[in-house]
Amino acid sequence: MVLNLDKDFKLFNNKEEIAFESFIFSGGEPHIKIKSIINTSEVFVTQRIKSFNDFGLLLMAINALRNMNVNQIQLFVPYFPAARQDRKMVKGEPLSVKVYTDILNSFDLKSITIFDPHSDVVTALLNKCITIDNHIFIKQVLNNLPNDTILISPDGGALKKIYKLAESIGNIDVVECSKKRNVNTGTLNSFIVYTENLNNQSCLIVDDICDGGRTFIGLAEELKKKNAGKLYLAVSHGIFSNGTEDLLKYFDGIYCTDSFKSIEYNNINQIKLHNINNFYESTIINRWL
Repeated sequence: MVLNLDKDFKLFNNKEEIAFESFIFSGGEPHIKIKSIINTSEVFVTQRIKSFNDFGLLLMAINALRNMNVNQIQLFVPYFPAARQDRKMVKGEPLSVKVYTDILNSFDLKSITIFDPHSDVVTALLNKCITIDNHIFIKQVLNNLPNDTILISPDGGALKKIYKLAESIGNIDVVECSKKRNVNTGTLNSFIVYTENLNNQSCLIVDDICDGGRTFIGLAEELKKKNAGKLYLAVSHGIFSNGTEDLLKYFDGIYCTDSFKSIEYNNINQIKLHNINNFYESTIINRWL
């Protein structure tokens, strides 16, 4: 049985779905009432976490299932919250990702699966963690792009993942880039593209998260200075807190999945996780249910 806490996000179409009601008390606390009769000791739970209330609803749901004698709970959280706050940069800040992982670890779940995690810190802190990489997603994106497209690594943190991706795809070049950020203000002040001439080749920037988009706009400007052709952007988790209008001044196409939210912009190509070719076959999710 499957409990989809975000009713707009369903990974499985052929599994019995658990009915529930959820609401927020006047004091601000999330609450849930499970309506289905649970006839199994194992349940798969999915939740997209866009706020701390979404996380709170997940915790309430886990407790409710345990109260119904569900002993084995497997969780799929495609976008793991606070993954970018994976180190203490300045005095007085929390290690936010550890707060979330400590809470989930305390529930002793059978497994927790996340999609394209921001860094290895998340997987190191999270017990019984299973990760799904972005390879199938990016391969599907590349099917829609020119044959001369090369991969662009936006910064040093993405290098390890993008070279694994390139190896998985085969016969595709990678261009490395870097950026500098003021740790106190978060301001980006320098972008470097480590090649002299891109010879009008199409470029696909690949990263895990697009939030405000400043990184990609700054990088696009530098790529154009190096004679880049058409520019494309593919991110696993599309937050787009500043919208997409400014990004579309630079990019011929923007791609993301529905791991964080369902996109309503007509100019964004959103690929739903349950529609990605061979998604089930390429992961161990299909062995769980």
